[in-house]
Amino acid sequence: MKLYFIGIGGIGMSALVRYFLSKGDQVAGYDLTPSPLIDALVQEGANVHFEDNPQSIPTAFRSPDVLVVYTPAVPQDHKELCFFREQGNRVIKRAELLGELTRRERGLCVAGTHGKTTTSTLLAHLLRQSHVDCHAFLGGISNNYKTNFLLSEHSDYAVIEADEFDRSFHHLSPFIAIITSADPDHLDIYHTAEAYRESFEHFSSLISPEGALVMKKGIPMTPRLQPGTRLYTYALEDKEADFRATDIHVVEGKLFFTWHYPALEGRPAGQLRVELGVPLLVNVENAVAAMAVAFLVGATEEELQAGVASFRGVHRRFDRVIDTPQCVLIDDYAHHPHELAPSICSVKELYPGRHILGVFQPHLYSRTQDFYREFAEALDTLDEVILLDIYPARERPIPGVTSELIAGEMHRAKVQVLSKADLLPFLKEQSKLPEVILMVGAGDIDRLVPQVAEWIRTRL
Repeated sequence: MKLYFIGIGGIGMSALVRYFLSKGDQVAGYDLTPSPLIDALVQEGANVHFEDNPQSIPTAFRSPDVLVVYTPAVPQDHKELCFFREQGNRVIKRAELLGELTRRERGLCVAGTHGKTTTSTLLAHLLRQSHVDCHAFLGGISNNYKTNFLLSEHSDYAVIEADEFDRSFHHLSPFIAIITSADPDHLDIYHTAEAYRESFEHFSSLISPEGALVMKKGIPMTPRLQPGTRLYTYALEDKEADFRATDIHVVEGKLFFTWHYPALEGRPAGQLRVELGVPLLVNVENAVAAMAVAFLVGATEEELQAGVASFRGVHRRFDRVIDTPQCVLIDDYAHHPHELAPSICSVKELYPGRHILGVFQPHLYSRTQDFYREFAEALDTLDEVILLDIYPARERPIPGVTSELIAGEMHRAKVQVLSKADLLPFLKEQSKLPEVILMVGAGDIDRLVPQVAEWIRTRL
């Protein structure tokens, strides 16, 4: 089988590329810019180029029998996409290909505005460390496995991050699903909060009648489950939730909680004291949900306890790149106000009394236009903030929508707007190292993190 991926270097696409390479299929593709992830794909056997030109497509992949896969971020006038369509190739979205895999395997699909990458990566780790095992198609690089794709030799469970952008997750057929949150986002696609939440309700209707939905308690949506599909809720400290965490304690940098589970298929209800390997309060809810699904598919209490303790998190999900008494550098992917606020809260809880500098790169003009007041409210709890220019991704500029919109709503923190090129020169002019630097955003701010880390190390 030959597959051609347009947008091959995307985090979700690359997991699929690795799956088909592992099966011995021939894979090629296009992406806009080189990256370490693409370098890894090339080492694994993919043929990749960076010019949107049909003549650049390798000869072996120009035939009509090649399956073409693209991401929703690719414009419809993309020259290579148009070439394949005019030629008559089968051309499908990434989500459609994932959907086919969920009909081949038993999909454990994790959806939500935020929390889905950490939750799905932890779920994959719990199953990988248990006798159950799994495949995994993740939206981030697991720090335990240094990859976003896991392949099992014997399990038919596949952990899949279910992306709501462009209603992609409607192509999936989950065996079990998690919904972590449904706070409105992607309003350039959905237009209203009601339409956004309705998409999650439709997603719930796709779950197998033999399966289950594990949903955070209190999400303002009404699941549309098929007859036979079980519903479980999870929460912190809420006695009415089926799965919950209580007695949460941080002791000398370690986080412990008690996980409660209901009676299931002859197994009595019980509780389990666990240590969370990534000791952040924001991750406790994610752990409760991941443990619930792992438990539902057969992982034992002992396996769960060991797996949660050995979890090392996800690249760019609250990554402590440098953690010294003099300076801490944290890299985080948060790009929605409801992700940014808990991230900042976690930093302040971990490093009380320290001066915190936040460097935030807004992602998308539309999201900034919709939520600039909420971004400002979250960032204003920091001591100092540097706003970088908006990362456009797939969008064209919107008149009047810049990072200055956020800055204009901030009244407590010291704030300024800089270009990416000006960030490092500005930091080098400072007379002393900031005590804590939080670099946050979903664009290309991560490419600045190594430069900032190198500068910090020269000053330590």
